[in-house]
Amino acid sequence: MILKPMVQPTNLSKQLRPSESEAPVKNAKSRKKTDTIRVFAKPRLRFLVQEHHARQLHWDFRLELDSVLKSWAVPKGPPIEPGVKRLAVQVEDHPLSYYGFEGTIPEGYGAGEVKVWDKGFYVLEVREPRKYHVLLKGRKLKGNYRLINFKDKNWLMYKVA
Repeated sequence: MILKPMVQPTNLSKQLRPSESEAPVKNAKSRKKTDTIRVFAKPRLRFLVQEHHARQLHWDFRLELDSVLKSWAVPKGPPIEPGVKRLAVQVEDHPLSYYGFEGTIPEGYGAGEVKVWDKGFYVLEVREPRKYHVLLKGRKLKGNYRLINFKDKNWLMYKVA
């Protein structure tokens, strides 16, 4: 099925601009609904990678999604080169307030030093129950990545060439 755009791009700028014969409206009470056009863009989604010196050194990979940080522990660190596949163990979601956290987690679960290794924005290209395709735009991680669930909480993380 082929979908045709409702508005041709060449006509779009003419349709969005008020006609030149209309004077700008200065009184807020006299405004018409057509005087202002609001465009709502999708919010930019953030990702974060934290180097976590806990009992075992690992990297926490987090995607902002569904008002939480979806999280995976990556024992050998996220892959930088295409073709390198890494285990990513899904862990509990974290609150958005955890984005950018650096510091020391006291004794107990996850105790140890945490520092931001990379952060940036991403585009969610595919989202299925056991698959995420993301385009990362960070300082270190750049490009297309895949997260594929292969067993329980075990996922495969890799960069696509």
